[in-house]
Amino acid sequence: NGTFSLFEYTFAEQESYNSLKLKKHTNYHISTSITIFDIQEIIKTEPLEREPEIPFPQADSMERIINLLETLWNEDKKTKESITDMYTFDKRQTNYYTDAGRYLGLIEKTLHPVEFSLSRLGKKIMSKSYRDRQLAIIKQIIRHRPFREVLSIHLRKGEMPTRIKIIEIMKESHLYNINSQKTFYRRASTIIGWVNWILSIVESD
Repeated sequence: NGTFSLFEYTFAEQESYNSLKLKKHTNYHISTSITIFDIQEIIKTEPLEREPEIPFPQADSMERIINLLETLWNEDKKTKESITDMYTFDKRQTNYYTDAGRYLGLIEKTLHPVEFSLSRLGKKIMSKSYRDRQLAIIKQIIRHRPFREVLSIHLRKGEMPTRIKIIEIMKESHLYNINSQKTFYRRASTIIGWVNWILSIVESD
C-alpha cells in the first residue's frame, strides 16, 4: 500500500549467522497529496449505505486489508488456507480480514472450495492510481455510518471519541448480528483503527 520498509542488520559475530541484530528500521511512504478538505468533501457528498448482512469488521489493520486486496489483484483468487499461511493467521483471523473486505464490497467469497477474489468494484478500485485508490477505499469506509460519524467527531473535536460514544453510535447504526456488549467493544477497535488509518494518510500543510 505504498509503504516501503527498509531494515539494516549487523552481525555481532562476523562468522555467526545467528548473531544477526537489527540496527535500523525506516518506513518510506508514497506521497498521497490527500488533504483534510478531500476527506470533508467525501463525508459531505458520499451517500450512506445500508449495513450489509456480513459480520461487522473485526480487523483493525487497514494496511493488512489493503495488502490482501493487492495480493488478490496480483493472484486473481486465493483459498482460505493460502491466506492463513501467507499471514501466519489462525483461521478466525482469516475470516475477520476477508469478511472486512466483503463488508466494504471489495472481496467476493465462493464456496466448495472456499475461495476469495476481488469483486468487480474491488478490481476497479485496485486498477486506479495510488491516490485515487486511497480515496476510493476511504469512500467505501465512509459509506458506513459508524465510521463516518466517528471520523466526523474526530475532525470536529480534534480527538477520537470515547469508546463508550463509539459503541453508542454502533448501537444506533443497525449493525448485522451483534448482540453482546463484549462484541460491540471488540468491534469498536476496528472503527478506531480505520479512522486512524484515514487520518494517517492525510498530508499536513
